[in-house]
Amino acid sequence: MSDSISGDLWVFGYGSLMWRPGFPFVEQRKAVIRGFHRSLCIYSHVHRGTASQPGLVLGLDKGGSCLGIAFRVAATDATATIAYLREREQATSVYLERYVQTVLGAGEVVRSLVYVADRKHEQYAGRLDESEVLRLVRQGIGQSGANPDYVRNTQAHLLELGVHDPVLTRLVAGLDAPA
Repeated sequence: MSDSISGDLWVFGYGSLMWRPGFPFVEQRKAVIRGFHRSLCIYSHVHRGTASQPGLVLGLDKGGSCLGIAFRVAATDATATIAYLREREQATSVYLERYVQTVLGAGEVVRSLVYVADRKHEQYAGRLDESEVLRLVRQGIGQSGANPDYVRNTQAHLLELGVHDPVLTRLVAGLDAPA
């Protein structure tokens, strides 16, 4: 992946980047990408869990589409933003850095930087039973905080976008029920 950037950079957020981007941006817009869907498919050993007590975080997995937020980063901040995202998203190299076609809310098409699940990585969980997802999320606490908070924040921000994710809705209901 080349580090040379000409023009503004678009970054697509589908999880915590939606509510905690951590980089300067000049614009954010509702957006959709095709060919990937949002999934709790990554064992978290750093941000929302540890190697001995993993949590689960979202990844973009193959198939479907995903609605999220595209952030436009000024060209002057692009290189620093990519460096920041690599440090944040690639703590254990579980994601693959890609540029994908992204459709902004008004229909404009841009290429945005995304991090997709590496299905060959040992932390790729794939599709788990919801009871196992709930167990892992309940136990997960890492450098960025408690895994249940991550799931609740993501669901709340999706609802603000008008996106109903039935899996996250059931998961939040399970987290709020007595264990």
